[in-house]
Parts: sequence; C-alpha cells; structure tokens
Amino acid sequence: MPFLKRTAFPSAMQAVLLFAALLLCEFIAGAALRDANGLLGLDDLQIGVLSTVMGNGFVFVVVMNFQKLTYRRLFHRSRNSARATLMFVVPPTLLLVPALLLTITAVVNLMVRVVPPSAWEESLFSRLADGSIAAMLAVCVVAPVLEEMLFRGIVLRGFLRRYSRSQAMVMSALLFGAAHLNIYQFVVGFVLGMVLAWLYERTHSLIPCIALHATYNGTTLLLGDRLGVAPPSRLVWAIVAASAAAVCGLLALRAVLVPRATS
Repeated sequence: MPFLKRTAFPSAMQAVLLFAALLLCEFIAGAALRDANGLLGLDDLQIGVLSTVMGNGFVFVVVMNFQKLTYRRLFHRSRNSARATLMFVVPPTLLLVPALLLTITAVVNLMVRVVPPSAWEESLFSRLADGSIAAMLAVCVVAPVLEEMLFRGIVLRGFLRRYSRSQAMVMSALLFGAAHLNIYQFVVGFVLGMVLAWLYERTHSLIPCIALHATYNGTTLLLGDRLGVAPPSRLVWAIVAASAAAVCGLLALRAVLVPRATS
C-alpha cells in the first residue's frame, strides 16, 4: 500500500506537467484551426471552444490509456448507482449555488476595486459573457464537463491515492484556480474547487461536480453584473434566502454523504 501511494498518478508535479501538456495541445489545435479558418469561417470564441475540446480529447485518450481507465469508471466509480446520485445528491448540491455565487461575487468585486483588471482580462470576461451560443456552450457545457474530468476525475482521483485527504483537496483546488490564468478566476476556482473536491471525495462521482459547476457558471452568465448593482434591501433578502438554501443543502448532504459514527 505505501508503494502504491507513492506511485499513484499524478503527483503534484505530474499534475502541473499534465496541465502544461494540455495547454500545448490546445495551442496546437487552435493554430491548426486558424490556419484552416478560410474554409471553416469560425470566430475567435468558436476556435477557442473547438481547440479546448480537441486538446482535452487528445490528453484524455493518452492518460486514460496509460491508466487503463474507462470513461464509465472516470465519471462514476461509486458503489451507489448513478441514478441514486442524480436523485439524492444533485438536488441538495444545487442548493449551495446561491450562497457560493454571492460569496464569490463579493470577494471578486472587492478584488476588482483593489486591483482593476487589465484590458486583456476585461476583453476575455466580456467575450465569455456576450450571450452567444458559443459562449453559453463554452461556459455551461464544455468547461464544466472537461474541467471536472481533468481536475476531479484524474488529478484529484490520483491525489487522494497519493496524499492525505486535506492535502489532496487543497492542492487540487489550488491547481484548478491557477489553471484559469488570472487572479480573479483563481479565487473563483479555488473556492469552487474546494467544494467540488469535497463532493468528489465523498461521492466518487463526477455527476454532482458537473451539475454544481455547470449551474454555477450558468447562473453567473445569466445574472451578469446585476448582483453588484442590486438595491441593498433586495440584496439582504437574497443573502437570507441563499443562506437558508445552503443550510438545507448542507444538512441534506450531511445526511446522505457523511457516515454516522457507530457505537
């Protein structure tokens, strides 16, 4: 067992190299798509989405063959059925979204006041929130599925075999935040990554992780900047409602996922 722990893939350094390889694959795929864009007629965001899918596809094929891991095993290796997870874990998980959204938005808004985003970062955020079909697919479908497959399904899965539970969760969340390549999304990624890491560690399933990730991204895209300009009275009620929903969600998750001590 100690030998298996030391050799479990990936280590922290291997995870960083894996992400670097993913960026390289996405860069090569994006360059190839731009060279062929005279025939394809894609815009920058569409090229970005396709290059992400192609780069991730190549990395997953290599890693999963190396690990002898099936997609079914990657997505759901719990003793409980996927249907039970969908019915009993996903609904209370989604109750956490409003509180996460309010908390993270408040922190990011404070950061923006202290450290204003660069022109490149503002351009990136505006492209991702432009309401186009490509942006919605990128933010609500492609990112949640592919990022959960990589950061929870492969990275955290290996970390939990190699390191202690707390080390694995913190390191995977740090890597998830750093992967967004800007300080604002690093904060979002780290906070969300800790919650997602706890969910995965408890369920051994990507189903609730993808559901939470996609719902959070979709709600952010839907609300846009409206949270930051809400009247104080409405904001107070939103905080009360979000807190109540989070408490209900956590109690339900505790009942389902946290084992009771036996006497």
